[in-house]
Parts: sequence; structure tokens; C-alpha cells
Amino acid sequence: MKFIKSVATAILGLGLTFQAANAATELKVDTGNKQKRVLLVMSSLDDMGISGKQTGTWFTELAAPYYILTEAGHEVVFASPEGGEAPIDLLSMKAPFTTEYTERFLKDDVAMFAASRTRKLRNIDYNTFDAVFFPGGYGLLWDLASDQHVIKMIKDFYETGRPVAMVCHAPAILRDVKLSNGKYLVDGVKLTGFKDAEDAEIELDKHLLFSLEQDLQLRGAKYLSKANWEPNVVVDGALMTGQSPASAAPLAEVLSKALAK
Repeated sequence: MKFIKSVATAILGLGLTFQAANAATELKVDTGNKQKRVLLVMSSLDDMGISGKQTGTWFTELAAPYYILTEAGHEVVFASPEGGEAPIDLLSMKAPFTTEYTERFLKDDVAMFAASRTRKLRNIDYNTFDAVFFPGGYGLLWDLASDQHVIKMIKDFYETGRPVAMVCHAPAILRDVKLSNGKYLVDGVKLTGFKDAEDAEIELDKHLLFSLEQDLQLRGAKYLSKANWEPNVVVDGALMTGQSPASAAPLAEVLSKALAK
């Protein structure tokens, strides 16, 4: 299939593009952490509404940032709304969607242990973290995107200048996030995320709760995309977004560099 070949190529990192506004994101809040801490938030849902289709976090969007950030010396803490084992999308565990990061993760007892015992998000003081990273997957459309705790957390990170990194479908969580002045966070902000055309190519568009691309643009976002499945990272201030699974690694690299400043 066309999309499988495209994804396989993109995940290998070929043809990487990078768009940025204010790319040199500066942290405005000092948490006091000598070792920077990143809260990685996963969905707790494994189904797409009433479609009967299984979902979960897209594996490489969890594995790539985990290794890139930890190997740069940062602490990564896995969390989810329900805590405990957060589901992984089964399709993302099969070729050609697997990557060097997913293969390594499966053989890593420490990583697998952490992923099977995520912290319950509401039990965490997120103000002790220097950044938050949201991997994609369809389940988050049904839980994280409407979770008021998550919505407030994103606002608090963003307004204090702490990086908010989101890849693939994760930017959909921004739909209802408003700043303290009542303005939508995405209004006038450059960002990216999984395209309607990408959802349509894998015939999942008809099962979605809402369209990331359309709803964010309705709220004033300056949505920027590349060809289906290509790596694409867009940075605008504290908000860092990636379009597709192949964007997970480059997005994590951008976040890691921002934390090192």
C-alpha cells in the first residue's frame, strides 16, 4: 500500500523538514531541577469510541522520546489519566511501523516496566516538571482532549514558558485549551499535527470524534503540514508540534536541546 511505503520511508528520517517560529525556545521558569524532568502523558483508552477498532499510544512516539530524552540526561516520567498500564496501538508494534526505538524498547526491561506502571496524572505535581510531552494515538481524542486537568496543565506549562511538545494526534488536545485571558491557546499560533488526508488514507477518518486539522484552524491556529507521513516539526514559542509518527524523534531532539539551554 502507498501509505505503508511512505511511512516506512518517513520513519527512517528521510526528507526531514523543520519549520520554526521563535525556535530558540527559552524557559521562563526555573523549577530548580539540575536534571530536567519531562512528564510524558499517555492515553488510558484502547478503543476508538464505538467503532470496535483498537488503539492506544503509537509505539515509536513513546519509545523515541524516551530514549532521546533520557540519553540526553533528562528524567522521563510516564503518566496517564488512570495510571497503570497504558495501551499501545497494536498496529504500531508491527512492521513497517516499528523503528529502532521500538525494537530497543521491547527488549528493555526498565522501559517496559515503566510503561506498564504509569503514574496517575492527577496524583502528580506537574509544577515540578520542566516540560511535558504528549505522544499520539487515537485514544486521546476520547480522554485527554476533554480532560479538564490536562487542559489546565497545558495552559499552566505554556503560560510559564515551559515546553509543551505534542506529536501526531496529540495536538488535538489543544482544541479547548484557553489562556488566562480567555483566548484559545492556538489562536494565531503556528503548529502541525496529523492531517485529515493521512487519516483518510488509512480509512480512519470516518471513526474520529473530531478533526484535529479542522477544529484547530477553527480556533485560529496557523496549521502547517507537509506531504503525508513526512517528518515535520513546527515550533512557535513554548509550543512544539510534530505532524506524523516520523516526527517523534526530531521533535524529541528539539525539546531536548531547549531543555539544555
